[in-house]
Amino acid sequence: MKQKMKVLVCDPIHKDGIERLKRAGFTVDVKPKVSNEELKRLVSTYDVLVVRSRTAVTAEVIGRGRRLKAIGRAGVGLDNIDINAAKKRNIAVFNSPEAPTEAVAELTIGLLISLARRLPYADHTMKEGQWAKQQLKGWQLEGKTLGILGLGNIGKKVAKIAKALGMKILITTRTPPDPKLLTELAGESVPLRELLTRSDVVTIHAPSTRQTRHMIGKEELHLMKDGSYLINTARGPIVDEDALVDALRSGKLAGAALDVYTVEPPKDLNLVTLRNVICTPHIGGQTEESQMRATTIIADKIIAHLKNT
Repeated sequence: MKQKMKVLVCDPIHKDGIERLKRAGFTVDVKPKVSNEELKRLVSTYDVLVVRSRTAVTAEVIGRGRRLKAIGRAGVGLDNIDINAAKKRNIAVFNSPEAPTEAVAELTIGLLISLARRLPYADHTMKEGQWAKQQLKGWQLEGKTLGILGLGNIGKKVAKIAKALGMKILITTRTPPDPKLLTELAGESVPLRELLTRSDVVTIHAPSTRQTRHMIGKEELHLMKDGSYLINTARGPIVDEDALVDALRSGKLAGAALDVYTVEPPKDLNLVTLRNVICTPHIGGQTEESQMRATTIIADKIIAHLKNT
């Protein structure tokens, strides 16, 4: 690099990524609780922003970043970054979609098993001194049909684990899956409508875009099997939460497991307080290994992009 560049880290990230940037010659300032207003004031003096999901890199922020050359998102989704505004300014935008694959897939399978065996309820009743064995008849995963909406890195990993557990695999994705992968999974690629009507459990692994907002709404939930289950560890806005509340209260769905929400943290607790809903606070990528990979991958991408600038 011809001159020393400045990086502003706006959210908590793993120390390994910060150290990697410093070793490459960047000046790194870490402000993990920076507010949007403060970011607007500070951004003009930085060449690079590194964020996670908390910080919104809006068109206004980008417009004030007269020195900005790159924005790094330590994680998968880019919905908190105005991509079009960055493109207009020729600012590179990077993310690390490969980093949380194992962590999110493992959480998805954990939620699937928790739904099948009602583990949160079992734990709760035991702690209250109850022996609720007769109330805790679950269902086995073997032989059940898992519908996977989206077949990126995470969707593929979930499919492979579910196949190993003896589940039948249905897939709906924007682009046709690799035939070799379908053969390996003994899976079928089907339209969304067919996936919903045939699946015992539907799990979402699609990005949050204008096209996927409320992809699972009232009509789609109505198509699902009576007594089926929904898992969302992708992005909250993909599911119409009001419609999901109605489906869960009516008994149309037997249950749901959610790690993501339209508003985070949720202000309306109607959904998360339902007894047939298992909730976690967006912890899909919250493992030590995933956090380290996310930040080191982003650091390497930023370094590679700017090393000759």
